Amino acid sequence: MKNQWNIIRQSCNKAITSLEYFGAGGVLAVNMTIPNTLIRGTVGGEALLSVRYSSFSLDLPVIKWQLQREKSVTLVQSIGTDIIGTLRPEYRDRILVFENGTLLLHNLRLSDDGIYDVEISITDDTFTGEGSITLTVDESISRPYIDMESSSVLELSENVVLNCSHDNGTRTTYRWFKGGKPLTNVTRFTLSPDQKLLTISRVLMADDDIYSCAVENPVGNMTSLPIRLTVYRRSSLYIILSTGGIFLLITLVTVCACWTPSKNNSIGSPSEYDHPPCYTSFPNYNGSLTQSNGSPAHSSHRYT
Repeated sequence: MKNQWNIIRQSCNKAITSLEYFGAGGVLAVNMTIPNTLIRGTVGGEALLSVRYSSFSLDLPVIKWQLQREKSVTLVQSIGTDIIGTLRPEYRDRILVFENGTLLLHNLRLSDDGIYDVEISITDDTFTGEGSITLTVDESISRPYIDMESSSVLELSENVVLNCSHDNGTRTTYRWFKGGKPLTNVTRFTLSPDQKLLTISRVLMADDDIYSCAVENPVGNMTSLPIRLTVYRRSSLYIILSTGGIFLLITLVTVCACWTPSKNNSIGSPSEYDHPPCYTSFPNYNGSLTQSNGSPAHSSHRYT
């Protein structure tokens, strides 16, 4: 019975001591601060997940970093800067822990994207310091380029599509420019839901201009080289076609008039096509076919 009272007395004394310590402005918990809760990284680069803590104890902190997944993944656990146990294979040679709890990740991968939870505890402290940092990892954008079926179109053509393409880049957004200025809202200009495709539903002469697109993501942006869309008036094109058509028609008529196949020979036979007749003299009619006395005239024809 006496031992139980001693235990209760000791517990009360600790509680009173704690209250007195709080009243004096002391700290019985690990107070953690996180300067930046959102870090953006690039594939192959580095990310510094910075934290700070304060504690009444002078003991080394126990630091634990986890990556939120369906089941949390422990990246590292350390006492001060000394790592406890063996790192997972995907994090070997890529992790460094600082004395204040900060975590440095090397050679970032897309799979490193996520929310990181940190816990810092010290034996003498009652409460553990906790916090979270979001890390986004993106691929740098390569220079975009514009794809078109044809850079020259006829006025009033339907559905001319410009496609803003690029080889690399994640979490991208798109913007379009006409004549170096942001594309304004025009009913004939339609953007796809991701704004990657620009469709001109009915081309006018005013659409004859220079077009470019810009691609952005959390780690950078790139702009395509400008490309010109040339619009021809229908009347001008008709003149060109009609002039060319008349010339072609005249040529065909001339060729057909000069070439008359023989009716007596089959196509491809070696008769007159290979050895055409040669006329060295022609019939000469100097007199009338009927003489004055009523008898028929005779004429001699000689062909060689």
